[in-house]
Amino acid sequence: MNHLDKLENKSIHILREAYASFKNLCMLWSIGKDSTVLLWLARKAFFGHVPIPLVHIDTHYKIPEMIEYRDKLALEWNLDMIYGENREALDEKETYPDGRATRIECCKNLKTAALRNTLSGQWPRYRMNHEKKAYEIDKNTEPYTGVIVGVRADEEGSRSKERYFSPRDRNNDWDIGDQPPEFWGQFKTDFAPGTHLRIHPLLDWTELDIWEYIKRENIPTVSLYYDQGEGKRYRSLGCWPCTFPVESNAKDVDGIIMELKTGKFANIAERSGRAQDKEDGGGLEELRKGGYM
Repeated sequence: MNHLDKLENKSIHILREAYASFKNLCMLWSIGKDSTVLLWLARKAFFGHVPIPLVHIDTHYKIPEMIEYRDKLALEWNLDMIYGENREALDEKETYPDGRATRIECCKNLKTAALRNTLSGQWPRYRMNHEKKAYEIDKNTEPYTGVIVGVRADEEGSRSKERYFSPRDRNNDWDIGDQPPEFWGQFKTDFAPGTHLRIHPLLDWTELDIWEYIKRENIPTVSLYYDQGEGKRYRSLGCWPCTFPVESNAKDVDGIIMELKTGKFANIAERSGRAQDKEDGGGLEELRKGGYM
């Protein structure tokens, strides 16, 4: 097996282990390259069918193409697609930049609070009706006890502290010092009642691994990742007021792989275009302790 085969096999093993070990799982789909690779792996793990609901936290500030891409693939791949939102914060303008919140406060409102309450079932969830090609209120309000996430350890400092099976308390708070050891490919899947699990099948993947796998598998991605003729593209996708492109002439997957292999971004963090990271002192650890991904 080559390097990508080994990564793929391990991720598929973790996905199957999670599905066999925990009830009421969901999988986060941010629409970015990592979570889309995770979705692809889930389709492989379960032979073309994804038996786990896909959850997207819609801030209503995503770049429109991202939402179009989400709904297009959800219909084509017959995904159980759900989204959650913080309607109160949106209505009360507790947002940035068109409201009275800072970037960090906006993230806490539209991402962290929306995620926690969507997972717990305390706020309305919206599920795609494939026949109507539209979203409707989800009648199932049962909480998700675990969520599968496309986190990579190399992407950002606090993520390197995660485990493949990473426990949170019943409020989704993260105690970094209380993470189970994972040695020799052995994973802890026995946790106390009330523990909420974050599961990270892509933890050992790198940005280059992701793009080489996208090329090998011919995985569809949003065009925002590629230069459209202006000498710029996005490396990381988020909300449009706080996410900025990098200078790049990569017009396709091969171009991105070449940039990464030649070290074009060797001294530039992958999330350098995400303004909330800078406002939070260059890291997301405090936000992530409270439930942010």
